[in-house]
Amino acid sequence: MSVDAPNGLKARRARLILAAVVIAVAALLVAGGFTAATLMRDDTKGQPQAAASPSVGAPALASTGTSGPMTPEKGKKTTLRKPTGQKDGVSTGFPGTPSGGISAVVYFWEEYAWLDDEKARQQLTAVASKDSPGYVDKRVSEIRKMREALGLPPSGGISADINFTTAVNATRATTVHAPGLPVGDVMQVWVSYDRFATGPKGGRDENPLRGDMVDFIVKWQDGAWRFTDEFDSLRSFPVAYEPTSRFAWNDGWVQVRHVD
Repeated sequence: MSVDAPNGLKARRARLILAAVVIAVAALLVAGGFTAATLMRDDTKGQPQAAASPSVGAPALASTGTSGPMTPEKGKKTTLRKPTGQKDGVSTGFPGTPSGGISAVVYFWEEYAWLDDEKARQQLTAVASKDSPGYVDKRVSEIRKMREALGLPPSGGISADINFTTAVNATRATTVHAPGLPVGDVMQVWVSYDRFATGPKGGRDENPLRGDMVDFIVKWQDGAWRFTDEFDSLRSFPVAYEPTSRFAWNDGWVQVRHVD
């Protein structure tokens, strides 16, 4: 399935995230438990090899000994780089390479306090580029609007009884040719992820959010990958990630191997 337009993708993403939040909030009202019934290629910076989509994260099209077309499920996985530190709730210390940029995005999204505006502001401030002065406020505003739409106070967190886990399954990374910057210093990273909740008494989400997509643009600045919106006009849009899809493979989707 192709993503036809930015607005369509944003609408789908909003519906899926909203569904997950509604269920989690509803779980707070359920007495005695939690329910959710409705819920690299190499590391050389530079110009990626020619392809239908200029991916910097996909491995070479090598045979895996299996028959049929290559798919993300058959292909070599991207191994995330280990962070060397933590600051304000986000992992830090990723190298200035394609796999470093991918790792920075994956770790950020899995750690992101996406429903807590105060924690999210702290995290965003730690990773935002100094050249995107409105980036943090824009993201925090999105969280507050979502909270208000759910009937929650615009600012705050969620019950300590509810814990969300975000797990990135695959990424699609491309070089962004940003004017005035070296090729490879700016990347767009799409992630396909699942999100599930754990509620009171350890109750598990029976119908978690699966296969949602979100993207970020990061640039190498001051020795770290910084999140920015200054190159949003240069964004590209992928086909949907499916582990057994040859179209997803050809478009640059690569599965993620998390570091133990």
